[in-house]
Amino acid sequence: MDHRNRHTGENVYSCSQCERSFSSRSALYHHSYIHTDKYKCTECGKCCQCKKDLAMHIRCHSGEKPFECTVCSKRFTRAGSLDRHSRIHSGEKPYKCHVCDKAFNVSGHLNTHIRVHTGEKPYKCHVCDKAFNVSGNLNTHMRVHTGEKPYKCHVCDKAFNVSGDLNTHMRVHTGEKPYKCHVCDKAFSKSGNLNVHMSDSCGRLDCQTY
Repeated sequence: MDHRNRHTGENVYSCSQCERSFSSRSALYHHSYIHTDKYKCTECGKCCQCKKDLAMHIRCHSGEKPFECTVCSKRFTRAGSLDRHSRIHSGEKPYKCHVCDKAFNVSGHLNTHIRVHTGEKPYKCHVCDKAFNVSGNLNTHMRVHTGEKPYKCHVCDKAFNVSGDLNTHMRVHTGEKPYKCHVCDKAFSKSGNLNVHMSDSCGRLDCQTY
C-alpha cells in the first residue's frame, strides 16, 4: 500500500508538528527528526532527517560537489541529485500524475504538483501564518523574519539568504556570463539582464546593427 501511494501521490500519514503528509510510515518517521535538534547544522540551524542528510547539507556551505555527470561534467553535492540530473539527458519521466497524466523525472516534483489539484499548502509560517506548498519556500521565507544570511561568499564575505543569490554573486568574481543573446551574442551574468536586453528598444537596435 505504501509503495502504491508513491505512484498515486496519496499522502495518508500526517505529521502532528507541521501537518505535512507522507505516503509511508517510514517517511513520516524520518521526517520527524527535522523538528528536533539531533541533526542540526551549526552553520544555518537547519535540522535534517538523519546524519547522512546533515553531511550532504553541509556541502551547501562548503561548496563541495563530489558527484560529476559523465555527459556534461556538471557537478552535484548529492548522488540523488546527479541521478535526477541524468534524466535531463535521457528524457526519462517515470512519475505520472493520476489526475492530469503530467509526467515528472523526480517523485518530489510529482508530490508538489499534486497540490496544484488539491490546493494544499502544508508548510505554514508560525510568525505571519503565510503558507507554502513547498518546504524549501517556507525555509527561505523564514529568513525574512530572522534576517539570517547563511550563504557567504568566500572571496569578499558578502552574505545572502538564498544559495541562488550567492551563485549569481560569484560571477562578479569569476567574470562568468552564461546568459547569451541569440541575436548578437552579447552575454550577461544574470538571466534578468538578458531579458531586459531582449525587450529593450535600444537592445533590439544593438542587435539589428551588431
